[in-house]
Amino acid sequence: MVPYQDPRRPGGYAIRLLAVAACYYGSARLGLMRELAVEGAVVTPIWPPTGVAVAALLLLGLGCWPAITVGALLAVWSLGTPGPDVVGILFGQTVAPVTAVLLLRRSGFRTDISRLRDGLALVFLGALAAMTISATFGVGVLVLTGKLAPQAFWAVWLAWWVGDAMGVLLVTPVLLLLRRTTWPPPLGRWREATALVVVACALVPLAAYSSLSLLFLVYPLIIWAALRFQLAGGMLCALLTSVLATVAATDAAGAFAGLSQIEIMAKLQAFNGAMALTALLLSAVITEQRNTRRSVEQACKELVEVLAHLTAGEAPQRRTPPPAGDRPRETDGGP
Repeated sequence: MVPYQDPRRPGGYAIRLLAVAACYYGSARLGLMRELAVEGAVVTPIWPPTGVAVAALLLLGLGCWPAITVGALLAVWSLGTPGPDVVGILFGQTVAPVTAVLLLRRSGFRTDISRLRDGLALVFLGALAAMTISATFGVGVLVLTGKLAPQAFWAVWLAWWVGDAMGVLLVTPVLLLLRRTTWPPPLGRWREATALVVVACALVPLAAYSSLSLLFLVYPLIIWAALRFQLAGGMLCALLTSVLATVAATDAAGAFAGLSQIEIMAKLQAFNGAMALTALLLSAVITEQRNTRRSVEQACKELVEVLAHLTAGEAPQRRTPPPAGDRPRETDGGP
């Protein structure tokens, strides 16, 4: 993707705004395909547009915020004629991702999520903290306009907040990953990647739709994917599992059969949250450890060269450190 500050092509800014608005609206339509009712209000267990918005602001710059507002307006309009409450909803849906990006920048967040601190920042600042804004404004205007009973505020607020946060936790890392993924991947990894895909396609539906409540079976799969393929494997497996679990929950099937709507929401969000945290933080830890190991190996190699020159009586060649932007990055392949 082209950075937002790049002004080389006329009309590039408008094209980026249209693309972001279209992606926001398209992801909203996908999110609205699966809904749950909480205290008379319809909510989505996962709201992908928040993940799209945070990723767009991180990659393209804060200047694309109008596209988020337009995309949110189109999403609300698709549900019916907007009322006065649309102003508060649009404000919350726009300010929350902007706040998330400002907090992430303040913490020194790297979009490759190559450190544990990056994963923690995305979880606690980008998802959990910033998305309280969208939930507060969204549910608040529903109460003020009389569309929601005041006693239902906290139940709906919690469902709204968790849905927005899950969008950031599941969608944003995948979009950030697509920006730096090289294709095709190394041929040596195809066999293991194919095995991972086959196991995931067989295990995840079984765990989601089994009446024995076998959702815990996905955790070894998530760990395998994160250990061997880091962020790419861990987050794609988490996204697949979350989507199938959400489908099963909204159909009240498998592990969610016989539960009330509130119980379904609580069980689904607890599972999705724990799984996303496991995949994201484990991938970040493994990536950071591998980067550290590579740095140590490079330092040892340089030390051996220096000692070899000193032993031979030659002056060691002084290496020029690479620019900060040319630091080696962790790839999504294994060792």
